[in-house]
Amino acid sequence: MVATTTHFTKQKAPCGRTADGDHHVEGDDDGFAYDDFKYACGCHEIQHVYHDGTTRFRTIRHDGKVLKDERSGEHETFEA
Repeated sequence: MVATTTHFTKQKAPCGRTADGDHHVEGDDDGFAYDDFKYACGCHEIQHVYHDGTTRFRTIRHDGKVLKDERSGEHETFEA
């Protein structure tokens, strides 16, 4: 499994603020992948792909409000 974390500066966070943060990526050759953004303001963007092909996409504002929560493979989608 390979994992990489890089720092970024001045990108637009889900709350609309411009913030620094970290971009974390990890995965393997079998289809598992994490692609996560964590912003200094506290916002998060999460994209996970699992070995069975299911996916999870979440966007969480710094105050904890879930802006997006999508799952495939479970045939379920929730939009806040």
